[in-house]
Amino acid sequence: MPAKFLSENASPKLLKYLAVHGYTVATLSRNDTVSFGISDHADVWHCRLGCHDDSPLISASASELNKGYPAEAAFNAACTGRFFIHRLDITAPRLLDAAAAMTMIDVRQGYTKCSTVIVDENSIITYDRAIAAPCRQAGMEVLLVRPGHVALPGYDTGFIGGASGRCGDSILFNGDLSAHPEFNAIRAFIEDRGLSCLWFPECGLTDIGSIV
Repeated sequence: MPAKFLSENASPKLLKYLAVHGYTVATLSRNDTVSFGISDHADVWHCRLGCHDDSPLISASASELNKGYPAEAAFNAACTGRFFIHRLDITAPRLLDAAAAMTMIDVRQGYTKCSTVIVDENSIITYDRAIAAPCRQAGMEVLLVRPGHVALPGYDTGFIGGASGRCGDSILFNGDLSAHPEFNAIRAFIEDRGLSCLWFPECGLTDIGSIV
């Protein structure tokens, strides 16, 4: 199994699940390169060029990121393998080059992966209308959910994409997805695409910067 990258502050149950299912777990610690509260977020440092475990991974070097928005969001694209979704004027040139064969979708939100649950090559879940509209125009299937209901320590709210990640044929959530007011719609959207939806009720649904 390839490695999965995620914050060392992820749910212990999630970390154990990944290890038990054969993944090499690479955890990230906080640092001073980008904003401290998100510096351990895998989706700040890594972009997987597809929704599958073996999709190529493009990783940022410290010299390619800086504190503050939009500089720290240069690698925070949502990439399904068919579609590359990001605020393209801030995307790291090296990442753009790597994704050149995909359909580019330009959105206003630079923290795109934080804001987006990648379900499959054609399907996403997001709370952000400015992501949902251009993705639908490009032919994607989009479940739009209400914002909030996701914690992010040090911030007013977290993002649902940052609380999620696809592992094999499952979409995993860091914490108790069942407490989300649109839990049933989220689970149905995922299961309707032949995937399982897994969550860990021992802690609240928390943005950890995705499971990459």
